[in-house]
Amino acid sequence: MDHEKVNILLVDDQPAKLLAYEVILKELGENLVIASSGREALEVLLKTEIAVILVDVCMPELDGFELAAMIREHPRFQKTAMIFISAIQVSDIDRLRGYEMGAVDYVPVPVVPEVLRAKIKVFAELYRKTRELERLNQELEDRVRARTAELENSTAKLRESEQRRSMAIAAGKMGSWDWDWISGDWMWDEGQYRIFGVSPESFEVNPANVQALLHPDDVDQLRKAIAEFNRGTRAYETEFRIMRPDGEVRWCVGTAAATVDDSGRVVRVSGVTVDITERKRAEERQNLLAREVDHRAKNALALAQSIVRLTRADEVKAYVNAVEGRINALARVHTILSLSSWQGAELSRLIDEELAPYSLGGQIILAGPEVQLLPATAQTLALALHELFTNSAKYGALSTRSGRLTIGWQVEDQLLTLSWDESGGPLVMTPKSRGFGTRSLLASVESQLGGQARFDWRAEGLLCRLEVPLTRKTVATTASAKFEDASSAELQRASG
Repeated sequence: MDHEKVNILLVDDQPAKLLAYEVILKELGENLVIASSGREALEVLLKTEIAVILVDVCMPELDGFELAAMIREHPRFQKTAMIFISAIQVSDIDRLRGYEMGAVDYVPVPVVPEVLRAKIKVFAELYRKTRELERLNQELEDRVRARTAELENSTAKLRESEQRRSMAIAAGKMGSWDWDWISGDWMWDEGQYRIFGVSPESFEVNPANVQALLHPDDVDQLRKAIAEFNRGTRAYETEFRIMRPDGEVRWCVGTAAATVDDSGRVVRVSGVTVDITERKRAEERQNLLAREVDHRAKNALALAQSIVRLTRADEVKAYVNAVEGRINALARVHTILSLSSWQGAELSRLIDEELAPYSLGGQIILAGPEVQLLPATAQTLALALHELFTNSAKYGALSTRSGRLTIGWQVEDQLLTLSWDESGGPLVMTPKSRGFGTRSLLASVESQLGGQARFDWRAEGLLCRLEVPLTRKTVATTASAKFEDASSAELQRASG
């Protein structure tokens, strides 16, 4: 029978002996590998898979015992068969030493060819059978893995469903229960106890105790479910509230399914309870947010309408530019507020957005701490800053490259003080009358925010000082209405 050849390593320092071993073992039909020293044998072992090693005990440099010890130290060769050939009389002590070094057998000299062949053949066949068993074992493992993969694929959906259930129970959002319809016995799992806020040690599961934990307005749901099952319904689902012993109210959705006997009578009802309190709260927050968005949208539209109605200009182009500028300022502050979920806006961010079109070669210097503004304050200051930047770009320091603008602010006792200091621009003259921008700035800061706005028209440049309380509570009217009312009054005084 054909079989795969194995490698047999012959180690001896005498070429004549190696040749004799080759002649004797040639009949086995295996691959014979020659090494004339212990070191050469080690090199062969590292490169070639060896089944049996035939080694002479007496060799220069590394003798057979030393070579065997080095071979056995390597993890790959700890089970490799080694046969010692000894030309000297071998005592029991020598044999014991050889076995300790890893030898599996001894062959004395002169060598009997039939005996040597028989010994080598046994270990070669053992090596071959071992490799065959390893291959068969690998094939078996491959088949087992393939079969396991098939089973895993066939049960993937079931496993995923169980994982989702386990995760929900672990998170305290789901519980399962079982009710013996005949005996009245209940069984709750850990998740069910957690949802209801009770412990297995102190709470007895029975219809009366369960009903006591239901919200009074939802008790009828339990009675309705029982009636439905008695009428032949096999599945039931409903939302209900529970009142935990600590007083907390939780929303749940319950799903139940009935098991019937051969006569169609219900014998068991099993179900799952899911805590949906967070979902309910999220729905409430979403509804509140929708109402808040509607409210803010109406306010923004009203404020835009006020800007359009109250803006004055001598020609259409100037009017359009003025309206667009104020609307864009309002849009920019709304963007900032939306990024913070309308919690507020930083003053420095507000100023950065307004000065972006005018930041030329270091003409503008900012100095001040981080200040968080309430949404209403941020909207009003954004429009005020827009008017100051617009006027400066038209008539003041930002209208020329030599002009300089310094904006500084500080907070003390919840009062924001902002200074606007222009210099190096055109010669400034005190205006005979206030324009709409100045009037609206005064009206918004003083009427809407309860602050003050002071103007000093110095020849070298405008100096403006704004004082704004940071904790003032807004009244019930909208900011746009106050802006329009205050601006209209200012216009009437100016025209009168």
